[in-house]
Amino acid sequence: MAKEKNAKFVYYFGGKKADGKSDMKNLLGGKGANLAEMVNLGLPVPAGLTVTTECCTAYYENRCQLPKSLYDEVWAGMKKVESEMGMKYGDPKNPLLLSCRSGARSSMPGMMDTVLNVGLCTATIPGLIKKTNNPRFVWDSYRRLIMMYADVVMDKAEGLDINIRKKLDDMLDAYKKTKKVKEDTQLTADDLKALAGEFKKRVKKEIGKEFPDDAKEQLFGGIMAVFKSWNGKKAISYRRIEGIPDDWGTAVNVQAMVFGNMGDSSATGVAFTRNPATGENIFYGEWLINAQGEDVVAGIRTPSPLNDDTKNDQNKHLVSMQELMPKTYKELCNIRKVLEKNFTDMLDIEFTIQEGKLYMLQCRAGKRTGTAALNMAMDMLKEKLITEKTAVMRVEPAQLDELLHPICDPAEEKKVAILVKG
Repeated sequence: MAKEKNAKFVYYFGGKKADGKSDMKNLLGGKGANLAEMVNLGLPVPAGLTVTTECCTAYYENRCQLPKSLYDEVWAGMKKVESEMGMKYGDPKNPLLLSCRSGARSSMPGMMDTVLNVGLCTATIPGLIKKTNNPRFVWDSYRRLIMMYADVVMDKAEGLDINIRKKLDDMLDAYKKTKKVKEDTQLTADDLKALAGEFKKRVKKEIGKEFPDDAKEQLFGGIMAVFKSWNGKKAISYRRIEGIPDDWGTAVNVQAMVFGNMGDSSATGVAFTRNPATGENIFYGEWLINAQGEDVVAGIRTPSPLNDDTKNDQNKHLVSMQELMPKTYKELCNIRKVLEKNFTDMLDIEFTIQEGKLYMLQCRAGKRTGTAALNMAMDMLKEKLITEKTAVMRVEPAQLDELLHPICDPAEEKKVAILVKG
């Protein structure tokens, strides 16, 4: 108990200074350490808190109870976040909304859980509508919160396996059919408000509990759910495959929300600083206008190419960020250069544009093929980003094995007539 009493479980990041830095991955997790590093580099990062991996360990040692000292630490840190963002969590007139995301010291993409729009409730919805003058955005954010929170916190974290997310997704699809629309973005504010009400009724029916209508309850429910997802089936299987120890635990990043779903001047996207398949030194990614991050990775809508280099036969008819928002795209390209110079590696990044303003939400070393790993290592050596020793270590043994397998000669492949495209 003495260790818990003296431990610092919460690290702030935001503005121009963070409590942590990139070499603190064991404590802050990869995501938390890199968010802190981006803040220290002066990049536009929404303010937030990282709850440490040590807190996760203490949570499990304490029979899945949060350390008592955590509550005061979180609220003390939240005052800094509120000050930086100019909003207050749970406030009826000027509410701050939050995301709760996992972040282990070793990247485990898609294996643990995330909740967005935390803090939306009957007390804060009217104030946010008045502040933004955008009721459609608010009700869209609320129905997303219900879907994610019910899935992550009320279903998966409790081990119920009701699959509430699919049931709510099916309700959304059925509602769109009755309205004769194909895209979520075609639903009106009234449609989304009605859906949110129906979602809450379905959650109560399936799970037997009311959807929480209290901002504080939502926040700590989100933190605990991320800790619980460390021992979810997917996460355990991934750790077995990747050789990640069970006792490492995950950090939780509680971050001020910025919104890509506020209209056509807002967007969200993911990108790699180089092509992860070939290693080619081109900016490679996707983006979606008027969307939140989950839309890009969940396949809900077809993402558009980030730039001309990312265009292919399937998406060449879609407008790129380079074409539609050239100024913001140029800013993102400059951030790409800053990040590669600092981290000396190919990075996987996530970003959101809120009404024309760019925010960075994540960066991490990007997954890559064996071919890409070799090409990137050699290119970065020539660019004097890395040393010969680092270049050798950048290619994993499994990637070397991949490179030694017979493959078709790409030059010969180009000579063959294409029969069909899928």
